[in-house]
Amino acid sequence: MNPLDPSKASLSAASLKAPAASGAKTQDAKEIAKDFEATFLQQAVGEMMKTVKMGGLDGGHAEEMWKSFLARGIADEIAASGRTGIAQSVERMIGAYNSNGDDHG
Repeated sequence: MNPLDPSKASLSAASLKAPAASGAKTQDAKEIAKDFEATFLQQAVGEMMKTVKMGGLDGGHAEEMWKSFLARGIADEIAASGRTGIAQSVERMIGAYNSNGDDHG
Protein backbone atom coordinates (compact mmCIF):
# COMPACT_ATOMS: atom_id res chain seq x y z
CA MET A 1 0.00 0.00 0.00
CA ASN A 2 1.43 3.37 -1.02
CA PRO A 3 0.68 5.99 1.71
CA LEU A 4 1.00 8.76 -0.89
CA ASP A 5 -1.63 7.29 -3.22
CA PRO A 6 -4.54 9.80 -3.17
CA SER A 7 -7.02 7.11 -4.15
CA LYS A 8 -6.32 5.39 -0.81
CA ALA A 9 -6.67 8.58 1.26
CA SER A 10 -9.09 8.39 4.15
CA LEU A 11 -9.71 11.15 6.65
CA SER A 12 -11.45 9.09 9.28
CA ALA A 13 -10.42 9.75 12.87
CA ALA A 14 -9.05 6.22 13.16
CA SER A 15 -6.75 6.69 10.18
CA LEU A 16 -5.24 9.86 11.69
CA LYS A 17 -3.87 8.09 14.76
CA ALA A 18 -0.12 7.64 14.80
CA PRO A 19 1.22 4.13 15.11
CA ALA A 20 2.31 3.05 18.57
CA ALA A 21 5.95 3.68 19.40
CA SER A 22 8.00 4.06 22.54
CA GLY A 23 6.85 6.88 24.85
CA ALA A 24 9.74 9.25 24.15
CA LYS A 25 9.63 8.74 20.39
CA THR A 26 5.86 9.21 20.33
CA GLN A 27 6.07 12.47 22.31
CA ASP A 28 8.95 13.76 20.17
CA ALA A 29 7.05 12.89 16.99
CA LYS A 30 3.95 14.71 18.27
CA GLU A 31 5.93 17.86 19.12
CA ILE A 32 7.83 17.81 15.83
CA ALA A 33 4.61 17.32 13.88
CA LYS A 34 2.85 20.19 15.67
CA ASP A 35 5.83 22.49 15.11
CA PHE A 36 5.97 21.53 11.43
CA GLU A 37 2.25 22.23 11.04
CA ALA A 38 2.52 25.66 12.67
CA THR A 39 5.57 26.58 10.58
CA PHE A 40 3.94 25.38 7.36
CA LEU A 41 0.76 27.30 8.15
CA GLN A 42 2.79 30.41 9.03
CA GLN A 43 4.37 30.31 5.57
CA ALA A 44 0.98 29.83 3.90
CA VAL A 45 -0.70 32.61 5.90
CA GLY A 46 2.28 34.91 5.26
CA GLU A 47 1.98 34.37 1.52
CA MET A 48 -1.76 35.07 1.67
CA MET A 49 -1.16 38.25 3.67
CA LYS A 50 1.11 39.58 0.92
CA THR A 51 -1.98 39.96 -1.25
CA VAL A 52 -3.89 42.07 1.30
CA LYS A 53 -3.55 45.80 1.89
CA MET A 54 -3.07 46.30 5.62
CA GLY A 55 -4.58 49.79 5.80
CA GLY A 56 -2.74 52.57 7.60
CA LEU A 57 0.63 50.87 7.73
CA ASP A 58 3.23 52.60 5.58
CA GLY A 59 5.35 49.60 4.72
CA GLY A 60 8.93 49.06 5.66
CA HIS A 61 10.64 46.78 8.15
CA ALA A 62 8.18 47.37 11.02
CA GLU A 63 5.19 46.38 8.87
CA GLU A 64 6.94 43.24 7.64
CA MET A 65 7.83 42.27 11.21
CA TRP A 66 4.26 42.90 12.38
CA LYS A 67 2.89 40.84 9.51
CA SER A 68 5.19 37.93 10.39
CA PHE A 69 4.02 38.03 14.04
CA LEU A 70 0.41 38.20 12.90
CA ALA A 71 0.93 35.31 10.47
CA ARG A 72 2.47 33.19 13.25
CA GLY A 73 -0.43 34.01 15.59
CA ILE A 74 -3.01 33.06 12.99
CA ALA A 75 -1.07 29.90 12.12
CA ASP A 76 -0.83 28.90 15.79
CA GLU A 77 -4.59 29.29 16.19
CA ILE A 78 -5.28 27.20 13.09
CA ALA A 79 -2.81 24.54 14.23
CA ALA A 80 -4.27 24.49 17.75
CA SER A 81 -7.70 23.73 16.31
CA GLY A 82 -6.35 20.42 15.01
CA ARG A 83 -8.63 20.58 12.01
CA THR A 84 -6.10 20.61 9.18
CA GLY A 85 -4.79 17.10 9.81
CA ILE A 86 -1.26 18.15 8.90
CA ALA A 87 0.27 17.37 12.30
CA GLN A 88 -1.53 14.04 12.54
CA SER A 89 -0.34 13.02 9.09
CA VAL A 90 3.26 14.06 9.79
CA GLU A 91 3.18 12.28 13.15
CA ARG A 92 1.90 9.13 11.47
CA MET A 93 4.69 9.28 8.88
CA ILE A 94 7.34 9.83 11.58
CA GLY A 95 5.94 6.83 13.46
CA ALA A 96 6.12 4.70 10.33
CA TYR A 97 9.68 5.85 9.69
CA ASN A 98 10.67 5.11 13.30
CA SER A 99 9.12 1.65 13.23
CA ASN A 100 10.94 0.84 9.96
CA GLY A 101 14.17 2.18 11.42
CA ASP A 102 13.82 -0.10 14.44
CA ASP A 103 13.70 -3.11 12.12
CA HIS A 104 16.99 -2.14 10.46
CA GLY A 105 19.08 -0.93 13.34
